[in-house]
Amino acid sequence: MSTGGAVVEPPELKKFTGMQRAAAMMLALGQQHGAPIWDQLTNEEIKELSAAIAQLGRVPTVVIEFLMVEFTSAVSSMSALHGSFESTERLLESLMPSDKVKEIMEDIRGPSGRTMWDKLSNVSEAVLAGYLKNEYPQTIAVILNKLRPDHAARVLSELPQELGIDVIMRMLRMETVQKDVLQHVEQTLKSEFMTNFSRTQRRDTHESMAELFNALDRTTEEAMLAALDEKAPESATRIRALMFTFEDLANLLPAAIQTLVRASNKRDLALALKGAPEETRKVFFKVMTERAAKLMRDDMSAMGPVRARDCEEAQGTLVRLAKTLADQGEIVLVDPKSDDAMIF
Repeated sequence: MSTGGAVVEPPELKKFTGMQRAAAMMLALGQQHGAPIWDQLTNEEIKELSAAIAQLGRVPTVVIEFLMVEFTSAVSSMSALHGSFESTERLLESLMPSDKVKEIMEDIRGPSGRTMWDKLSNVSEAVLAGYLKNEYPQTIAVILNKLRPDHAARVLSELPQELGIDVIMRMLRMETVQKDVLQHVEQTLKSEFMTNFSRTQRRDTHESMAELFNALDRTTEEAMLAALDEKAPESATRIRALMFTFEDLANLLPAAIQTLVRASNKRDLALALKGAPEETRKVFFKVMTERAAKLMRDDMSAMGPVRARDCEEAQGTLVRLAKTLADQGEIVLVDPKSDDAMIF
């Protein structure tokens, strides 16, 4: 290590950058000797140095001795130091307030150590897009911005085109996301999406896909099912059988349709019926009073031209309402012509 009092640079030191050398020195100094130095650093310098310590890994003793020649007698008994997120956090906690430590550590490894985003990157783009299409565009932009670019691109391509463009515009204008916003998004993903996703993994995949297809807009749904007909016709048939669509509502018992009409938002109902075939409209009008049916027709006429997408969204809202009513035991989602129909 030394010759005639002169310190010889160890060859191991060559692979350490200037920042890594500073990180190793600060890690070796610890709380007692390092505190005065930390106090002189700016927040940015602390973040940069902390990041270097967290990623440092194993530091050979000869390097420590060279960097800390004045403390050779104290460190010569060490075989090595090991820099990690945990050792960095412990060191910082001994030097500064906990809120400041939390801010620095989150900048280094993210609010949850990036584990949430790692997990999300392993979720199928179709499944993730099926969940995200019901979120606000700004929330989708935040999430896609945290994913790997290749995975984010595949998810984006699964979203409805208009929504996808909106998300892209928001990503282009996006600045630094506030930590509390990011934490809220992560917590929502953990509690709502990842929990439900782990449950659906144990179910029949066709059942899961049927629910996903139920959430798609009509054009995308038809296009995907048509493609599936060619590649996996048996799966396409099974998914269709499991899907519950707006047209299926017309096959319910009159009492169930009447309950659905009473529980629905009248504008949603008018929009849904405006985009429905005349035969389906007649089924709904039949369970209404004559006056209510006339008012509904008048409301539909007063709307004038409406976007097909708005009609499809309203129909989807009614399907979700029907499923909620069924879960509550208020209606039964069964075709009266089937063997499972209930007779009143």
